[in-house]
Amino acid sequence: MTTTETNKRDWVALEHKYYQGTFKRQPLTLVRGEGTRVWDSDGKVLLDFVAGIAVNVLGHCHPAIIKAVQEQVTQLVHVSNLYYNTRQIELAELLGIQSNGMRSFFSNSGAEANEGAIKLARKFGRMHKDGAFEIISMENSFHGRTLATTAATGQAYYQATWVPIPDGFKQVPFNNLAALKAATSEKTVAILLEAVQGEGGIWTANKEYIQGVRQWCDEQNLVMICDEVQAGMGRTGKFFSWENFDVVPDVVTMAKGLAGGVPIGAMLTGPRTDIFTAGDHGTTFGGNPIACAAGIATITTILEENLLENATKMGDYWHSKLEAFCEKYHFIDSPRGIGLMRAVNVQHDLAPTIVQQALEHGLLLNNLGTSTLRMIPPLNLKAEEIDEAAELLDRALTDVANMPIANA
Repeated sequence: MTTTETNKRDWVALEHKYYQGTFKRQPLTLVRGEGTRVWDSDGKVLLDFVAGIAVNVLGHCHPAIIKAVQEQVTQLVHVSNLYYNTRQIELAELLGIQSNGMRSFFSNSGAEANEGAIKLARKFGRMHKDGAFEIISMENSFHGRTLATTAATGQAYYQATWVPIPDGFKQVPFNNLAALKAATSEKTVAILLEAVQGEGGIWTANKEYIQGVRQWCDEQNLVMICDEVQAGMGRTGKFFSWENFDVVPDVVTMAKGLAGGVPIGAMLTGPRTDIFTAGDHGTTFGGNPIACAAGIATITTILEENLLENATKMGDYWHSKLEAFCEKYHFIDSPRGIGLMRAVNVQHDLAPTIVQQALEHGLLLNNLGTSTLRMIPPLNLKAEEIDEAAELLDRALTDVANMPIANA
């Protein structure tokens, strides 16, 4: 099918006819991407500050990922986990080096990675805590869409439709060590948290809090699980977000940016919780050679191109732009985040409107609900691209400022 024939198809109508209505989509059909830019089916070019929701950490179609996938697909597309898989082992080695020796289990998504961590924690409870099974997570957190990870997610919106949700989970306020300690009981086996809450609105934990959680887990013989699905892979300027807090969790979950756009998840564990044995857990597609090859290329590129440092530098530069906008426009405030993981509060429920106006000007942004504007661009973002994004966002904010609702 030619490009012209592709553009003639009514993709929205076809989607409504053949795809279940699980997504509220922007009126945009993307057909190509390169670096920080994407092209829609009408040929319009847009600057992408969503990056697949923190997935495209090297931007779109990075040459290293293209080469790795092209080479791998000619050698081995899939092999069962009944056999050794060199790409899987190589990726586990890279992650082991970055995590000071943790061992990996690969899956296909962040939800699956967190499911594995939940199962691991429950086995730990059976072995070392008299059958303790309860996991405490944080209000405003997000850990996935399966029933168990929905139960672990601290947002009622995601849980309401699916009650009764699985037992064994409770939530406490984020950044509140006293509440966590008060909620801990003889049933508690693990603490599950994001050091930076992504879907919750880009809220960063206090260092004292994270260190206090680590100490509490040590004192109470609890498993500390750090969900790095969104904040990992260098997004905060460190390979893992928990490195910003001078702690080491027992279990780490990853996905999103791990393979630069190819689906993969990972659950890492240190020696204290390395208790899975043959048959405890499994997967058909997890650790697929293509996904692992892309993961190897992604991590190697991040390290060789010093993208951790770039995330910090460009994140600070982008934050300065956001601060200026918050001074200029009265309906946005509280610029926050770390590295290339940033957000602002939006008044009058205008976040979706800002996203739509930015889209009209050629900039892709993301809103979390109606009051948070989120920006999670690629780690290899350049200063001139930030300048361009700032100019486009300024136009969008000017449009919104001229709307009656913005002045209510």
